[in-house]
Amino acid sequence: MGIDFMARNIVVETVNETPIQSQSVEIVERKGIGHPDSIADGLSESVSRALCKMYLERYDRILHHNTDETQIVGGQSAPKFGGGMILEPPYILLVGRATTEVKGERLPYRTTAMKAAYGYIKKNFKHIDADWDIVLDCMIGQGSVDLRGLYETKKRLANDTSFGVCFAPMSETEKLTLETERFINGKLKEKLPEVGEDIKVMACRLGDKIRLTIAAAMISPLISDKDHYIGIVKDLKESILDYSSKFTDKEVAVDVNTGDNYDREQFYLTVSGLSMENGDDGSVGRGNRVNGLITPFRPMSMEASAGKNPVTHVGKIYNILAWKIAEEIAKMGRGDICEARVRIVSQIGVRIDEPQTASIQLICADGVNPGKLISEAKAIVDERLESINEITDLILQNKISVF
Repeated sequence: MGIDFMARNIVVETVNETPIQSQSVEIVERKGIGHPDSIADGLSESVSRALCKMYLERYDRILHHNTDETQIVGGQSAPKFGGGMILEPPYILLVGRATTEVKGERLPYRTTAMKAAYGYIKKNFKHIDADWDIVLDCMIGQGSVDLRGLYETKKRLANDTSFGVCFAPMSETEKLTLETERFINGKLKEKLPEVGEDIKVMACRLGDKIRLTIAAAMISPLISDKDHYIGIVKDLKESILDYSSKFTDKEVAVDVNTGDNYDREQFYLTVSGLSMENGDDGSVGRGNRVNGLITPFRPMSMEASAGKNPVTHVGKIYNILAWKIAEEIAKMGRGDICEARVRIVSQIGVRIDEPQTASIQLICADGVNPGKLISEAKAIVDERLESINEITDLILQNKISVF
């Protein structure tokens, strides 16, 4: 095992472990944009970005806020083939902290948050009426004095003692999981509009065999009867099987809506294509990590990144930074690096470009001399920390997703 140190407390080491693609078992999950947890993430992030815009327009700087506590309480609905209705709308509560006034001037933070949330629902979910089929509430309040004080200093000081974690490159199974959901909620909608946005993809690889289990909320007003539903499930399964060949040569099996029981007339039907309409709740941070996946066989942070401020909150910035560093190191390795694992830990009140430790672990291919790889990895980490402000710019320009 090799180890090295340099400025900014960067530690790069090689570890002698079996890379994920050579292990016997792999489990990967992706919650689609319409999953209640993803909706909570998306709402929190849209509110944060709207507040950033409002602060920048008024004061030419982003003020302290964290809107990372959105909660969704599932409603009740009565879907049926060819129709259905939402009986009790899901309740969405926007929670967090923000700068609510400056020098005695009250700011329209609540209006800004509510408009952003309504806009997000209307833009992304066309089968639910945001004006009537959801109840949206906002309890965002003033932030704590000590954190506002840290935020308002000229230097970007971490407003939490936390860490960010990620890895690269993605395995075949991970790429397949991520892209399958994007395919279903993207191009496949042209062929199968009856499939809603609430998609969950669970991949389980055993050796050279991958099984994808898909939970897909179907839109009842667009499906005429049982036979129509069964046909949609069949078409969805075949489309995914065909699409999977773009990412792997391994044997792939696909199961869709395994909770259905056709003999008992049990179907995954929803009026809106969203399970939050009928009992499913959602919370920020319970879904995908910043790279879009849930990966129990890989290092992960439990931190909720969506909604945290993009200036000083390392729970957001460091997770994205770790992701970008890992990808760059893996790309630099050009196959000589099987895995790059990045963990960066902060200390509250200390500059965000000076972490307590930036730990990088490399799993190298057999026969590779890691000396040059370690040196280049250190340089990548140092450069990324030096240009850490770019993370904020990417977030504000909506060029990066955090779930």
